[in-house]
Amino acid sequence: MHIVFLGLAILTEVIATSALKASDSFTRPGPTVLVVIGYVLSFYLLTLCLDKIPLGVTYAIWSGVGIVLIAVSGAVFYKEVPDRGALVGMALIIAGVVVINLFSKAPAH
Repeated sequence: MHIVFLGLAILTEVIATSALKASDSFTRPGPTVLVVIGYVLSFYLLTLCLDKIPLGVTYAIWSGVGIVLIAVSGAVFYKEVPDRGALVGMALIIAGVVVINLFSKAPAH
C-alpha cells in the first residue's frame, strides 16, 4: 500500500505544482485552493510511505518522478516544451530512480 501512497503523493504534488502557475501569483482563487490542498495532501501521503520506504529513497522517487511529470504537464498545458538538454537531464533523473529501485539495499523499517 505504501507504493500506492507514494504514487498518489506524486500525483497530488504534480497537480498542485501545475496549478501554481495557473494561480497567477495566488491572484486566482480556484487554482490557489488547488495548490494548497494539493501540497497538503501530497505531504500527508508522503508521510504514510515513510514507515516502509526509507526517507531518502522516498524523496528521490517523489522528486524525480515529479520533475518528469511536471515537465510533461508544462508541455501539455502551458506549451513549455523542454529542450534537448532538459530532456537529457530528465533521462538521467529517471535512470537514477531506476538504479535506486533496482539496486538500493536501503533498509526498510
